[in-house]
Amino acid sequence: MREATTDLEQARHNMVEQQIRPWNVLDQRVLDKIHGLARDRFVPKDYKSIAYADTQIDIGHSQIMMTPKEEARMLQALAIKPTDTALEIGTGTGYCTALMASLAKKVYSVDIIEEFIESASKITNKLGLTNIEFEEGDAANGWPHHKPYDAIAITGSCYQLPEQYLNHLTIGGRLFCVTGTEPAMQAQLITRTGENEWHTQSLYETVIPSLINSKPKPQFDF
Repeated sequence: MREATTDLEQARHNMVEQQIRPWNVLDQRVLDKIHGLARDRFVPKDYKSIAYADTQIDIGHSQIMMTPKEEARMLQALAIKPTDTALEIGTGTGYCTALMASLAKKVYSVDIIEEFIESASKITNKLGLTNIEFEEGDAANGWPHHKPYDAIAITGSCYQLPEQYLNHLTIGGRLFCVTGTEPAMQAQLITRTGENEWHTQSLYETVIPSLINSKPKPQFDF
């Protein structure tokens, strides 16, 4: 048993040093949090052997865990501070939820799938993370209930970001999203720089499943 634990710890170390750091994730606070959290605790049991591999993992309900380096780039881009209130759309396994909670003052995590909420809640409770509030619901068009937020992570893709989310941010707040359609979606960081001003930065290309109920803008024929 000890040997298996040691193998997983080595795999976690290798994940940070060989996948994440070379992908321009250099924020030591983010690296330390990832290194300190056992990702294998969150992965479905059939996939524990690849918990630290550079691959997306099927978590059921047509949803996935992003690759570790994508999760890390997302967290680095969001630059979550200990005083921040954060919102996560798409709880999934709860892995990113736990990482965000270790960086933020408060995290609200929303998922439309009850099973994900229940599982993530159990794991994060065992880890002693008391600053997370899980909520079940459809957030495809926004989640204003606790706004404004200093950081928002949308972990499923959108055909285009609902404008409501832009107004959920504090001035200076940051939002991570993936927009577009296959085969090339764009991961972006949007920062609110003023009352009616936002700055968008492209981070990388990827393909991830869309948020349930995310719909493209209607096309009008004339």
